[in-house]
Amino acid sequence: MSRARWAGAHAGVRTGPSAWLAAPALVFFGAFALIPLLGVLALSFTSWDGLGTPAWIGADNWGRILSDPTTQRAFGLTLVLTAASWLVQFPASLLLGVFMAGQQRYRAVLSVLYFLPLLFSAAAIGIAYKALLDPNFGLGRAFGIEWLNQDWLGNPSLALPTILFVVSWSFIPFHSLLYQGAVRQIPVQMYEAARIDGAGRVSMFLHITLPQVRNTIITSSTLMIVGSLTYFDLIFVMTGGGPGDATRILPLDMYLRGFRSYDMGGASVVGVLLVVLGLTISLVLNRLGGGANAASRLEGA
Repeated sequence: MSRARWAGAHAGVRTGPSAWLAAPALVFFGAFALIPLLGVLALSFTSWDGLGTPAWIGADNWGRILSDPTTQRAFGLTLVLTAASWLVQFPASLLLGVFMAGQQRYRAVLSVLYFLPLLFSAAAIGIAYKALLDPNFGLGRAFGIEWLNQDWLGNPSLALPTILFVVSWSFIPFHSLLYQGAVRQIPVQMYEAARIDGAGRVSMFLHITLPQVRNTIITSSTLMIVGSLTYFDLIFVMTGGGPGDATRILPLDMYLRGFRSYDMGGASVVGVLLVVLGLTISLVLNRLGGGANAASRLEGA
């Protein structure tokens, strides 16, 4: 058999000890992800207050939680926050990433300012914004700006948009960093050739930059959307789910059921719903991105 035929016959087959290198990660993942997940799934079929012995009640929890108006509203708010978060973060982070990948003299200084939110924890950001937006002693009162003197976190119609703004401010720098790295990997020759052909900045962005960062867009979008399903600490600090249930999304609903109402069975149902929703979205986005067989986007380089 020729060397070329032998290579083709064995393409995609791992040899040697490389496959064993994944064993520690698989053990760690199984111990700290799969086993707890199976435990949560089992608890969703029990009645348990967190202290006594769980009592098996079958699918009663599922029927009760899925028909609960509070959980239904939390599910709707989660979808709204997830979609709105992506619609805000995606274009902003993409444009900032492209800008920071340029060669402007002031780019380095602005890049540092953009990345400042990455230095703070979600709890610290929540506490800071809660103080800044306070209608009694916040920014509006300090600088005499009347339109800022609103009850941003106490008004049901303003609370969720305010949370969306703070969340976007917190995570856009991270995704901008992803796009910055992706844009810098695009060969300069592609832009030079397009410039010689008379293409403008908008045309080069649409026909070169966007196609070349397609895989990064899929990765970033997955992190944005799935990450939106885990927002808890920032919302818990800023509103606690209020006013009323205006910002009570599924992660917060799970916490309040389990640790405020001592309904661990119901909280486990919400947890399983979050896992299923996150996995579904991840698989769909992975399929859109081509999965593990995604080819390089450097065509013609």
